[in-house]
Amino acid sequence: MTFFAHTNSLKLSVLASAAVLALSACGGGSDAPVSAPQPFKTLANVQPLVVGHRGASGYLPEHTLESYTRAIELGADFVEPDLVATKDGVLIARHEPNITSTTNVAMLPQFAARKTTKKVDGVDETGWFASDFTLAEIKTLGALITDAERPQQFNGVYKIPTFQEIIDLVKARRAATGREIGIYPETKHPTFHRQLGLGLEDRLITALNAANWNSKTAPVLVQSFEPGSLKEMRAKGLTTRMIQLIDGGDYDLKTGKITYASPYDRPYDWAVSGDARLYSAMVTPAGLAEIKTYADGIGPWKPYIVPVKGTLDAAGNLRDVNGDDKVNYNDASSQPATTLIDDAHKAGLLVHAYTFRNEQRRLAFDYNKDPKAEYLQFYRLGLDGLFSDFPDTAIEARSAYLRELGR
Repeated sequence: MTFFAHTNSLKLSVLASAAVLALSACGGGSDAPVSAPQPFKTLANVQPLVVGHRGASGYLPEHTLESYTRAIELGADFVEPDLVATKDGVLIARHEPNITSTTNVAMLPQFAARKTTKKVDGVDETGWFASDFTLAEIKTLGALITDAERPQQFNGVYKIPTFQEIIDLVKARRAATGREIGIYPETKHPTFHRQLGLGLEDRLITALNAANWNSKTAPVLVQSFEPGSLKEMRAKGLTTRMIQLIDGGDYDLKTGKITYASPYDRPYDWAVSGDARLYSAMVTPAGLAEIKTYADGIGPWKPYIVPVKGTLDAAGNLRDVNGDDKVNYNDASSQPATTLIDDAHKAGLLVHAYTFRNEQRRLAFDYNKDPKAEYLQFYRLGLDGLFSDFPDTAIEARSAYLRELGR
């Protein structure tokens, strides 16, 4: 039994006991009918996990100790650090190797000469890159929140943490709260780092070994978009659960289909090796069976599970359904779910979808501006876990879902 399955068994026992006590207090007695709780549809028949996406990135600058702490305080089961490497080979938490948009590096004159252009997954990017800075230099930077609609008052205040500091934080919070809190690290652009001589895999394994967290039952899920990264870590002795991420380029709101354009069309290690398949190959029965040979689950982009589609007028143009004089994602509505969750479960794979957010512009029209409606739709489909910028909203929706099931 995994650590979270054990935890949920305990929780369900407590809930069951509480239900009996409540019934007695109401005078129901032993003859009063008590409906059995409905089973979960998740792979292991446990409640779905909530992962703090880059921490609580809806509230605080992402990938900071403060953001991870807030996510834990809001109830997240796991926190997610994206890992990149510094010039001196230290794993730090940043969403991308290019740190221009997530730190204040562009505002610091002492680093002006570090601005450069690098090819990341075949695409030229200009900015400042973690691999050109030592850890000591990285520690002089401040983190930024990347969404202009989110709170800006903490910009530049919080520092960039190392992976080791995140491990230490999670261990400390586990000890202080008694909760089964986990980490969900991602090897970010592993081919890019390997080409620089800064491979992420060995460093990640070393850190997890030192933490005594290299086991199937450890509070760890390791993820990557590149299958080769997961396979390498497995071959080198990493035994934690692993998740194959599945990306896509964009939505076609007219058709409700996912579109594919480089560099979001296929894993970059596939592109380098000449494998012409798209990410869409991963969600077929054959693709899922292949993933099962090296991973424990998939992390698909949400529309692989619930497509979204706009409404067309007589001329075939997308309609401005919400009347804001713009035609965008918020004018589309969710469509009937695909069979991906069921197909993955049949293959013995977990399904953890990304990314759930609260802003209206990121919600389909038929959710009626209520982000919890989206969470509930996915929970009811049997989703095993999800990544959220707003863990508290995800937890609230999960609580509503548990009530639906009589739990």
